Amino acid sequence: MDRLPNPVWLRSFEAAARHLNFTEAARELGLTQTAVSLHIRSLEAELGEKLFSRAARRLDLTELGQSYALTVRRALSDIALSTNSLFGPATRQTLTLRAPISTATYWLAAELPEFSALYPEVPVRLVSNIWADSAAPGDVDVEIRLGYGDWPGLRAEKLCDETIVPVCPANAPLPALEKMRQGPLIHILGYEDNWARYFEAHDLPPNEAAVRHSVDTTVAALQLVMAGAGYATILTRFARNAIAQGAPLQVAGPPIPFAQSHYLINPDGAAAPSPLAQLYSAWLRERLARDAAP
Repeated sequence: MDRLPNPVWLRSFEAAARHLNFTEAARELGLTQTAVSLHIRSLEAELGEKLFSRAARRLDLTELGQSYALTVRRALSDIALSTNSLFGPATRQTLTLRAPISTATYWLAAELPEFSALYPEVPVRLVSNIWADSAAPGDVDVEIRLGYGDWPGLRAEKLCDETIVPVCPANAPLPALEKMRQGPLIHILGYEDNWARYFEAHDLPPNEAAVRHSVDTTVAALQLVMAGAGYATILTRFARNAIAQGAPLQVAGPPIPFAQSHYLINPDGAAAPSPLAQLYSAWLRERLARDAAP
């Protein structure tokens, strides 16, 4: 086939050329302004020519850009017209993800903008549950669980190893480990041994008498930490994303290995995953590989 740029870049270019504004184009396409700008720069690099002239508070098409915009607009219109006439109006498929509430809040939600920038045509529905076994299978394309990978009747594909770290308020002095051991400590139900494991990894005995609060989610534990109610141990991945999102927290000690991992879940004997599930799963594996790269 003759030279053909990425169709996603072309769609962003057509919208930006019509609005002469990256922000308006992004709003129309359901993308971020940064994603549209990246698509345009990538297209210009692919073509070896500038399509827009950029000035303060003003965006204009170059002469080549004007000519190319007409061609791209006509081509996209022809494709849309042919698709509608042959196959009927589009029915958008939604990708439904399910994960534990803390995984959804402090990991998947933080990564979704990148996925959506790459696949703007795929609406995403993210649903969560507190306990893995509390949710019926339902109409879910991709399910992610945190555990040991030994759920009866389910195939589990390990996604990544995890570590845990202690966290404290951002505005507090970093405590020594012995000071943290004196509490107050926050337990997360289902992971009550995290503090004992953390202290034992540093040759210190556990201190159950220092436990002041028990909660059922990492979300609640972090709210208590931010309120100054104590220290909590959480997944390093969650701590990093919460801090990146602006949570007033800081990591208060080095990570230690965590026995549980995140897994992709499929029922035994189930049909092959849907194309949307395969698309998202492949992207997630690639995203994790980038995180793991030195």
